[in-house]
Amino acid sequence: MLMFLFLVVALAVVVTAVTLAVVGGGESAVLPEVAPERLQDLLPPDRPVGRDDIESLRFPVAARGYRMSDVDDALTRLGAELAERDARIVDLESALAGAQAAPRVSMEKPVVEEDEQ
Repeated sequence: MLMFLFLVVALAVVVTAVTLAVVGGGESAVLPEVAPERLQDLLPPDRPVGRDDIESLRFPVAARGYRMSDVDDALTRLGAELAERDARIVDLESALAGAQAAPRVSMEKPVVEEDEQ
């Protein structure tokens, strides 16, 4: 019985020592506040977004997935750029169609054939 009591006390001492070592010895050190992980604007503001920009885009993980505001901002930016590119394509296609439909004007000097008399 004495041996059992000794083992229980020794186990309690070891558990207490390990707990204090992990927790920090009971010191009241407060963990510093950490800013929440936010998406840094990885989409370039000074040039159009390219395929490499989209492939390298990574959203920070939040408690239940991704932050909706970060995803919404990225999708809004991509949607605006796609709309701008679509409008540019329409303008270029209409300009090309107009250029192809215009009568061709030759810049060469006409050749005058002399009649034999």
